[in-house]
Amino acid sequence: MLSLRTLLFCGGRNVGKGLQSNNKSPHLRQWLVKRGQSTITAEVGAPTARAACAVPNAASNRIVGRWLLGCSGLVVGAVVLGGVTRLTESGLSMVDWHLVREMRPPRTPEEWEAEFAKYQQFPEFKIMNHNMTLPEFKFIFYMEWGHRMWGRLVGLAYILPTVYFWKKGYFTRSLKGRVVGLCGFVFFQGLLGWYMVKSGLEEKPESHDVPRVSQYRLSAHLGSALLLYCASLWTGLQLVLPVNKLADTARLTQLRRFAKGTGGLVFLTALSGAFVAGLDAGLVYNSFPKMGERWIPDDLLAFSPTLRNLFENPTTVQFDHRILAVSSLTAITGLYVYSRRVALPRRARVAISLLTAMAYSQVRGLYNRMDPPSNH
Repeated sequence: MLSLRTLLFCGGRNVGKGLQSNNKSPHLRQWLVKRGQSTITAEVGAPTARAACAVPNAASNRIVGRWLLGCSGLVVGAVVLGGVTRLTESGLSMVDWHLVREMRPPRTPEEWEAEFAKYQQFPEFKIMNHNMTLPEFKFIFYMEWGHRMWGRLVGLAYILPTVYFWKKGYFTRSLKGRVVGLCGFVFFQGLLGWYMVKSGLEEKPESHDVPRVSQYRLSAHLGSALLLYCASLWTGLQLVLPVNKLADTARLTQLRRFAKGTGGLVFLTALSGAFVAGLDAGLVYNSFPKMGERWIPDDLLAFSPTLRNLFENPTTVQFDHRILAVSSLTAITGLYVYSRRVALPRRARVAISLLTAMAYSQVRGLYNRMDPPSNH
């Protein structure tokens, strides 16, 4: 098309010159010259205008960044609701998984009776809740229903704006890959959640334990949610906050490594907490820092082979979680102390201070849940 327009322009210009030399049809000559100029101007200016619209700018980056920060907040809400369903033992109340159909809860007495009848066919009702009434079932059902609906809200919050911003040209090439990965991770989270619930609905004749979801799947579900949260938060902050250019000193490099190691330790501690929740290991010993009358319990390695104790022995799982929690607190404290020796921007200092305060609040909350001080 460009070659054709150029040919027409050149032909028109030659015709114009021919007309000028013959001094005939001055109006036709002027029209041909103006037509050629407007064609070249439009052809040169159009790609520039399109490029200006397609290239993200500071304003579009702020919009996308705030959206991702909001999504990370929704993920935190999903984690909190997941913890509530665990505490209320509501996670196995919905025995089906339908992406759209289950968005509408039962309404009529007949629908509630049918849903309750389905629940009665599974191990949790037969072993633990065989005396449960319909109003009690409604409570745990709504708890799990709210958690699942929140999960769908998270999915829509990621996917729908992604489509809109993509069409608007707000994403760079690298950001497109990140956003697609985040959306895929949300979908994976939903499948992993149902895979986790399914483990608690299976009949296990060889087991005499109470029905519960697999601690392995619970840990994977929580870990993937934390990764989704961190990735969304980090990407959003990169788009919203200006970059602080710091000199790469030895202390700063060491601080970065220290921070990454501390973050990994905190993540590992959270995963160990999921194993504690999955096995109800928190109920085994309720004294701290000792476990009962001992620093190291007698049944720490009761299972065989030995490796099983790390993931299936409630005593060992609780012991490991305590060790990791204390290690995380120590690492965060060390990170705070070391950061005082490095020239950091104000927001970095505030972030490390808040991290330290949250760590000590977490430990204090755990300590308060134990028995009276006489048993500590």
